Amino acid sequence: MKIARIKFEDMVTYAAVEEDGFRLLDGDVFGDWEPGNETIPRSEARLLAPVTPAQTVAIGLNYRGHAVESNMELPDHPLLFVKTCNTTTGPGGPILLPKMAPDEVDYEAELVIVIGKHAKHVPEDAADEVILGYTCGNDVSARDCQIRYDGQWARGKSFDTFAPLGPWIETEVDADNLDIQLTLNGNVMQKSSTSDLIFNCRQLVSFISQCMTLLPGSIIMTGTPSGVGFTRKPPVYLQAGDTVTVEIEGIGTLTNPVQREG
Repeated sequence: MKIARIKFEDMVTYAAVEEDGFRLLDGDVFGDWEPGNETIPRSEARLLAPVTPAQTVAIGLNYRGHAVESNMELPDHPLLFVKTCNTTTGPGGPILLPKMAPDEVDYEAELVIVIGKHAKHVPEDAADEVILGYTCGNDVSARDCQIRYDGQWARGKSFDTFAPLGPWIETEVDADNLDIQLTLNGNVMQKSSTSDLIFNCRQLVSFISQCMTLLPGSIIMTGTPSGVGFTRKPPVYLQAGDTVTVEIEGIGTLTNPVQREG
């Protein structure tokens, strides 16, 4: 099932995605819920980011191809970092090139895990029980801050709008072998499969839950495939007027325009 977070008139709510509209849910999407009786036409609702995460945990160097292009050895355990809550934006929301660091802003297509229950010390074989579903994400990064200036990743990963999410949560997809790609102005920049992940989604949930309690609605950005902008010769960075689209098989498409911060 595809579950969207929508705005209808003055109401923000969750709904099941249907061919002709959005069927509102009864109950709590992070607890007990079921499809209700009321349907909203698509033309009358706006898609929002599918969650407003309390935690955004992200993984570095988790595709074999990306580790190779970055001239880095394959990690022997997941490499964790975090993005702050101000980074979240939804489908169609602009990616803002920050005034402080507008020149080396990069894209990163990502499969995103949405946590559905409190999770602590979760065994790998029980990880699916705490996963609500999956969505598309873009781990936008200011490479100059991340790589040259700061010596750590917090600022370069945490400017406003640097974590687009959407278009909805898919609850019934097998995350182990999904096509994933990113296009920039219609040109394919990243094209891979989640089968190239070094640590799969169950391994990530289990590992992260050993060091922190994962909260309902939190997300894990699972890493990006090869083809990112800073590894290209010459490098390719986002420019005002660009359009970035992340597409993941079985989930959907997330598109965001690029603008300069006002």
